[in-house]
Amino acid sequence: MKNKNVGSRMTAIHAEHFTDRMPTDIDRERANQLRQILAELISEDTPVSMKLALEKGQIAEVTLSPLLAQTFLDISRLISSGKGFNITPVDAELTTQQSADMLNVSRPYFVKLLESGKIRFSKIGRHRRIKAEDLFAYKDARDSERAKLLSDMAREDSENGYL
Repeated sequence: MKNKNVGSRMTAIHAEHFTDRMPTDIDRERANQLRQILAELISEDTPVSMKLALEKGQIAEVTLSPLLAQTFLDISRLISSGKGFNITPVDAELTTQQSADMLNVSRPYFVKLLESGKIRFSKIGRHRRIKAEDLFAYKDARDSERAKLLSDMAREDSENGYL
């Protein structure tokens, strides 16, 4: 006889996301275990092969591409450190508040970025919508520029004997 609670329990598990709640101690412990396993298995540009024990003694072999293995490692690091996260598809359309939150800036500042033409957007009625891929492109360019400026400052300090 099947356990009638299994289906409802699975639904409850899938209804929760780390955008809705922070990881529990059990989540953190299990994510840390996965993080440790992945960290031992990952080597640059090499697929990661694992054998997973399934119910009824079955074994499944899984091979992860290097990028996918690194993604799982990054997610397990977030969860094991107790942080929530959000996964945003590249083709998603975001509100100004969602976009501002992703850049860690205020909404009014973000709207100024939009109005200055630094990030493309569309309008639906009076509401602005930003494609995630455009936001990510802006963020990558901004972060690259910041890294370059910091590197230049460190080089100048080194040349001037401040380091």
